[in-house]
This record gives sequence, structure tokens and C-alpha cells, in this order.
Amino acid sequence: MLLSLLSSRWVAAQPSESRLDFASLYQPVANRLLVETRREADSLRLLLNRPAGPAGQALPTVRLTVWASYEARQPLWQGTQRLRLYPGADPASAVLVLTAALPLAQAPAGAVLQASLDQPALTNQPSGSTQNPATTAWVRLTTERLARPFVLLDSMGLVLTRPYVRSGEAVAIASFGLGQPVRWRRYAASSTAAPPPFADPRRQPAAPRTLGVLDSSAAALPASDLLRLPQQGLYALRVGGTGGEPVRTVPLLVVPSDFPGQRTAPELIEPLLYLTTAAERQQLQQAADPKRAVDQFWLASAGGDQARGRDYIRRYYGLVTIANELFTGHKAGWLTDRGLLYVVLGAPSSVRRLGTGDERWIYDALDRTGRPTSFTFRPRPSTLAPDNYELVRRPEYQTLWYAAVERWRKTLTAR
Repeated sequence: MLLSLLSSRWVAAQPSESRLDFASLYQPVANRLLVETRREADSLRLLLNRPAGPAGQALPTVRLTVWASYEARQPLWQGTQRLRLYPGADPASAVLVLTAALPLAQAPAGAVLQASLDQPALTNQPSGSTQNPATTAWVRLTTERLARPFVLLDSMGLVLTRPYVRSGEAVAIASFGLGQPVRWRRYAASSTAAPPPFADPRRQPAAPRTLGVLDSSAAALPASDLLRLPQQGLYALRVGGTGGEPVRTVPLLVVPSDFPGQRTAPELIEPLLYLTTAAERQQLQQAADPKRAVDQFWLASAGGDQARGRDYIRRYYGLVTIANELFTGHKAGWLTDRGLLYVVLGAPSSVRRLGTGDERWIYDALDRTGRPTSFTFRPRPSTLAPDNYELVRRPEYQTLWYAAVERWRKTLTAR
């Protein structure tokens, strides 16, 4: 039975929508603006990587705006700063580590921070409802984030702004004040794909309450040493313990070298879970040449048209790659609830972030009536999955979901 799902109209009493549309933040873009933070005494340090400009060009200015929630219409605080080069960063590098600081007193827990590089002028409202992912970033000011006195850097000294590294990549702990040692535990990364959006959650297998530890560090790594993680899996980095600093846990997923893309036959077959039956996937896996079998699957979906088959492959695996870039956390992004919809339905037409913490995705014209369809994701954070969201599943989504699957399998249109 197809492990896929589509959406149907869902109209019900809903909370008021955010004034902003966040859909553009889920579009592919080069040089996406991503911000990490570190507590420094009474300040919150912001760190970001940006391509270096022409020699002699001034560093950009950033507008920092603190909102009580995504739905707030007036900011709690706003200011502009000229970004500075992070101390110790190479000014001749092609990518610069830049920094600014925000007074902690202006950053209450539960608020959201907007950092914008475009037209940084003081204003009570953003210039428009849409967001440019190359120049705008949003950061949820959780209690944990506001208290964490370190950031992760990669082996090149750049800020690690993604929750994963590739096998063999090194990371460093950049602490404010005393250097903090790190220990780690490794768990098996989840390979469980999201169930269809119409699936009854009560009938789904219960997730394990605890994860089995595969291995762990024998001793704490000194703060000055690079940490190399050659084995794939979900790591819990335990940082702290020096100078009275509490130990804090940071999850980090170690992925294959070609992630977020797909190169091997298993990496190409696994995301077909949403479009195929178990028997079909078994045939692909057991084929004498699995990669060729995948090509034949898409050629059949395209009705034998090779150009269209190549287009199917480009589109589908392109969506898998973007989902991995956007939604990876405790598992690969395409396996998550948001990744599920992104891969099969594509990028949403509109995204609203609500004061409840929910995220609402809206798709225009999924069916022949042309009416929009709405999906709601609710935050379900945990220590090893701080940015996890779960889809509110509805039986009404079944018909539209199967229709979307059939469009991939038979007559993919320009959508």
C-alpha cells in the first residue's frame, strides 16, 4: 500500500494568522542567511557566515528586531548595528564570520529575533509580508538558546549553522570565557519515515521512550581540540562542566559524505517510499543494477518519454535535497513530517507561523476546485530533536494525497 499522503481541504476554527508569510524561507537560495547565538555575560552574541565583498567594501549593517511572537504587530526592541569580523577570523577568507550583539535584557525567552541585512532602517514594521531568505533570518529565543555560552565551528573556523556534519568532518567548541570540554554519546539515527497525513496517529507504532547508546567517548575532549566524528549516527554532545558551567546537550547528526544529495542506489530508492509499494521497492533493491532500475521506474512514470523522465528525476530528488537542507534534525529532512509534504507536494504557497508555536502550510489548488488546502504542524521538541514538528493528521487528506502521488507516478504536470 502506498506510504504516501495528500491533503484535503480542512476548514475549522483557527487561530488568527501571522501577519507575515514565511513561504519564501522554504525556497532554495544560495547563501541563505543563517544565524547562531552565544550567551556572553549580559549580551547575546550573533554569529553568521557571509561571502566576502570586494576589497575595501564596508561590512554590512544588520537590523535586529525582537518580537513577542511571530504574530506581534509592534516590536519589543529594534536596533541597527554594523557587523564586525569575529575575533580570530581570517579577514582574507572568501567567507567571513561576522558578528553583532544584542542586550540580553531586550531578548526575553519565548520571543523571536529577526535579523535583516536588507535596507536596515528602524521601522515598526517590515517593509513587506514576504521574507528574503538571503537577507533575513529568524531565531526562536528559547531558554536553552539564551543560556548557551558556546557555538560550534567547523574545521575551517566557520560557524556551524546546520544540525548535521558529514562523516569525518571536524567541529570545535567556541566558548565564551573558560573553554568547555565535550563528551559525546552516539545513537542510531532514525530511519523511520513520516506516515501519510491521513494516517490515524493512534494506530501508529509507539516511538521508543529511550534510545540505545551505540558508543560514547571514553574521556572528555579538551576544549581546544577538534572533535572528529567518523561514524554516522545521532550524537549528543555534552558540553560544559568547567568553572561551574552546567553541562548542556547539543544534538548533531553525522550523515553520509554526499548528504544532502543522493548518489548511491539505496539513497535513490529510499525516498521513493512515498510513491511506491513495499513490493516495488523490494524489486528495485534486488535488481541486478539498482540505479538502472530507478531510471526505469521514472521512465515508466513518464510514459517512456526520456526527457520527461529526466525532468521527474531532477524535480523529485531536488525536493528531497531541499527537504534535507531545511528540515534535517534528529533524522534526515525528507523523513520528517514537513519533509514528507515538501517532497510530494512541493514547496507550500504560503506559510504562517502562529503565536501558539504552530506552523500552517497552505497549498493553492491541490484539487480541481482551486480552493486552498491547509496543513498544521505543531512543535514537539525534545533534547535530541529541539526543532521537531509533527503534522496534525486528518482523514480528509487521503484523496488529495493519493492524487498527488499519482501525478508523480503517471502524469506529472507543470506543478
